Amino acid sequence: MDTTATLILGISLIIIMLGMGLSLTLTDFKRVVLFPKAIFIGLVNQLILLPIIGLTIAVVFKLPAEIAVGIMILAACPGGPTSNLISHLSKADLALSVTLTALSSLITIITIPFLVNFAMSHFLLKEQLIELNVLETIIQICIIVIVPIVIGMLLRHYKPAFASRMAKPVRIGSAIVLALIIVGLVIKEKDHFISYFKQAGLAAFALNIVTMAVGYYSAKLFRLNKPQATSIAIESGIQNGTLAITIAVVLLNNTTFAIAPAVYSLFMFFSAGFFILRGRKIN
Repeated sequence: MDTTATLILGISLIIIMLGMGLSLTLTDFKRVVLFPKAIFIGLVNQLILLPIIGLTIAVVFKLPAEIAVGIMILAACPGGPTSNLISHLSKADLALSVTLTALSSLITIITIPFLVNFAMSHFLLKEQLIELNVLETIIQICIIVIVPIVIGMLLRHYKPAFASRMAKPVRIGSAIVLALIIVGLVIKEKDHFISYFKQAGLAAFALNIVTMAVGYYSAKLFRLNKPQATSIAIESGIQNGTLAITIAVVLLNNTTFAIAPAVYSLFMFFSAGFFILRGRKIN
């Protein structure tokens, strides 16, 4: 991918994360103390079970190395800001969704480089290996994720009317941006995309369905209510595909790593539609 496209991708992610910041307040982080069980179960699903499920699927499906790395990059990423909109439309627990998105976005800054390095060392041959510099990667992710979120939160605090007007349009816009990025990837890899889709499609679908199911039923197992369980399922299955693609393309300079996140991002909107229809029907 050329420098201009890479720059556009980075700027797009920054705008998306700024939009996420517009919807956050310090209260969202205080909910860790107020609702510890729901937060704990949600974070365990996102930070521990999701990568384990991703690794298991990559091994069981005997995925090609670069597709397997793509699955693991995706599994290392936090829930996406789109998940908050989907939780709202599904009549799930929006406050829990927002809190989990915010916390996982902070924590995965540390975990992403370690999980991605593990995936590459596990699946790639020595001559293919690229090792992320952990400190450098953390700083880069901070710049494109945390700094925009903080700016968005400051705007929310000092310009609440503006933030309220902009939060929802930016969330919707983030879904449109992701769709455009996927289209761009398909065009870039048009000669190989059908082959990649055949290789990554079933694994991406399995990752999406299994993580959502595990998220939902683990929450029910610990007697969380239905809106909370729905939020945890959505947070577990609606990953920040734009961040995963950015890591693959910008940090690792490999568009093939981005194929699995792109395919996954297509599937996750169908599963999101299921939760939205279910939420509307039940409520």
